[in-house]
Amino acid sequence: MTTLDRPGITTGVGLTAVIVAAARAIAASRPGSLSRDDYAERFVRAVPTPVAVPTRFDQVVGGDRDPLWGRCYRFFDLRTRVFDDFVVDRVACGARQVVVLGAGLDSRAVRLDLPEDCAVYELDLPDVLEFKRRALAGMAASPAASLNFVGVDLRGAWAGPLRAAGFDPTRPSAWLAEGLFPYLSAAAERAILTAVDSLASPGSAFCFESIPGHRPHGEAGAAYVEIKNRLGLDIAALFNTEPRPSSLDVLAATGWRGSCVPSMEHGTRHGGGPGPEDGFVDFHWTTVDKT
Repeated sequence: MTTLDRPGITTGVGLTAVIVAAARAIAASRPGSLSRDDYAERFVRAVPTPVAVPTRFDQVVGGDRDPLWGRCYRFFDLRTRVFDDFVVDRVACGARQVVVLGAGLDSRAVRLDLPEDCAVYELDLPDVLEFKRRALAGMAASPAASLNFVGVDLRGAWAGPLRAAGFDPTRPSAWLAEGLFPYLSAAAERAILTAVDSLASPGSAFCFESIPGHRPHGEAGAAYVEIKNRLGLDIAALFNTEPRPSSLDVLAATGWRGSCVPSMEHGTRHGGGPGPEDGFVDFHWTTVDKT
């Protein structure tokens, strides 16, 4: 495939999408993985990263012991599985609109077995989605569900463009914010919660990642140091550590019901994922349903 050099996918937060895709690709090539993303490797190969990024487990020197990719693939393998299960479950329960906030290189629209009458709306910066559109065209990917790209800055107004793309607030929807809120200010996170609540009809659901209390990320420092040294990206500097109220509590006040579960607990349930030594103990995944 022709390399697609788009500034939005090769720098800053855009590059974190490449790191996640690489971790998913590594997991997909490892026996016993919890998830499988066969598009991730092709996405990574299309991006001109600053240095070579592995896309298969046998390319990771040191394997599971690698302080960067060993940690990352375990965490993102588990996170992918949890969010995949959420989408599949909610679509099976009748949701026919899936909204992916900060979609990055998410490939659920093409790799999950979604029904033809399902519409997927992916929201991200225009440069990121333009890269993705061209990459998927090069892969000849043809999702059964309709895939709609909505190029927006989620820190601003995006509800209007989403509705203009065909989203219907009167029908149940499933929402994802995977790896988004840790990068946003408290005000931006609260604005997104308010917008989702206004757009989601009863019967809708929301799954998102958060770091309760937004404590400093000292526990995961080793992985961040490795990313900075190898890829030149200071992820720790991208996180917004402002204190903020519990997003679960914010949504509960408007009629949503669910739970916030530590990533390690999900790992125990699935028999895989990161261990405490991997440094991702602060990350929680919340699933709520609107009554």
